[in-house]
Amino acid sequence: MHNSIGMNGAIVQSQTGVTLVGGGPVSARDLSRCMGVAPRLVAADGGADRLLKRGHAPEAVIGDMDSISDAARLALAGRLHPVPEQETTDFDKALRHIAAPFVLGLGFSGGRLDHGLAALNTLIRHPDRRCLILGQGDVCFLSPVALTLTLPVGSRLSLFPMAPVTGTSQGLRWPINDLDFAPGGRVGTSNEVSAPQVRLTFDVAAMLVILPGSALSAALTGLLPSPAHGG
Repeated sequence: MHNSIGMNGAIVQSQTGVTLVGGGPVSARDLSRCMGVAPRLVAADGGADRLLKRGHAPEAVIGDMDSISDAARLALAGRLHPVPEQETTDFDKALRHIAAPFVLGLGFSGGRLDHGLAALNTLIRHPDRRCLILGQGDVCFLSPVALTLTLPVGSRLSLFPMAPVTGTSQGLRWPINDLDFAPGGRVGTSNEVSAPQVRLTFDVAAMLVILPGSALSAALTGLLPSPAHGG
């Protein structure tokens, strides 16, 4: 049984974080960690198979349903929410139909390069969503125009622009003040935290922040206006 949905309606509404799983590699450790702070579990199309193989049944499966197996369709009958348009990825379809304080994305990086790039494109397309992508030992998210992070001195902090953007920084070994960033120009990989608090400002919300995966809690604390997570 399929549950049809309009283009802009919320399929999943949550007062807590949502863990959204795609069809790429997902480790048991990352899944357990994400569910610890974002207990609601949703799959993007073929991510349903990933979850079932790990013994978890998502409460909803969102996507164009071209990747989910027949076995998963049967097991999750009544939880399938097809979004049939082909203009966007399943990650995009799922993200825009989730209303939650934040979303943790697993299985959207570390697999195919084109899928990973498309996931980053989705982050910039939906700056109103607080979404963090985890994988390959990293956590990546779109920074708001002002961001404060509490991180261990010496931590890696990379910045990657998704459009022309300028900004300021405090607490970085190599300050970004007066620098022009752009996808085809200057990027900010492998910067380093030099003070316990890092303050960043940007003229537009177009800068990705990439931190070690161990900084997930610090990233959530910096992104959310109030304590809406448990770790």
